[in-house]
Amino acid sequence: MKGKSLLLHAVLAVGALITLFPLYWMLSASLMPRGEASAIPPALVPSRLTLEHYRALFVRLDIGRNFLNSILIAGAVTAVSTFLNALAGWSFAKLRFRGRDRLFSWLLAAMVIPAQVAMLPLFLLLRTLGLVNSMAGVVIPAAASLFGIFLVRQYALSVPDELLDAARVDGAGELRIFWSIGLPLCRPALVTLALFTFIGTWSDFMWPLVVLSDERKYTLPVALAGLIGEHAPDVELMMAGAVVTVLPVLLLFLSLQRVYIAGITMGSVKE
Repeated sequence: MKGKSLLLHAVLAVGALITLFPLYWMLSASLMPRGEASAIPPALVPSRLTLEHYRALFVRLDIGRNFLNSILIAGAVTAVSTFLNALAGWSFAKLRFRGRDRLFSWLLAAMVIPAQVAMLPLFLLLRTLGLVNSMAGVVIPAAASLFGIFLVRQYALSVPDELLDAARVDGAGELRIFWSIGLPLCRPALVTLALFTFIGTWSDFMWPLVVLSDERKYTLPVALAGLIGEHAPDVELMMAGAVVTVLPVLLLFLSLQRVYIAGITMGSVKE
């Protein structure tokens, strides 16, 4: 048994190293002098540490504006989407209304439709509403998600109905029950959903590229993609941009990983 345990840990350690090496090289290359990351064989450790590429991103290329755009959009989408998905998921789990199960089945069936299929009609609808090339045009389509409703609904099924019945006997309305009982008890699922939503919105490239045409409103992934043509040979600059993009979501995940794991492991219940 001890030999098997050592072998398992060795395999896991090798897998972790393989996974983390690209992240290490990305960070290392971003701190190298210009041209060093393109050498053959490529250097793994900077000959000297420099922050010139980060300075170029935020001073010369003004990437800070795009960074702020990403924070505003991802934060708005996360807040609005988490609240609306929580309302819908709780309603499907705990409220009884005509056609509830059939409507939820239709929502589940819609989850198999690729998001790219809906982009054209969604874009035409936003153009009719005058929301193209606006922050609202990026935020509103993501205000609710089928996956978010499903996740909250499955987690809310684990909340005892007897607890809600007791609250109703005490005179609490459905909105009060949702706010005072539902939200606190569903906290792991909501944090998991918020984390998924923030990371997905922060990393989204296609939809902001379709909706936004003003470079001043570009999100960080779109702005960095625009630098590739002009600055493609500057590997160190590109790696610095990648670090700026990855670091916020990585820190967010590490700070919330305990609640995230709880939401994933406790979200599956039997109906």
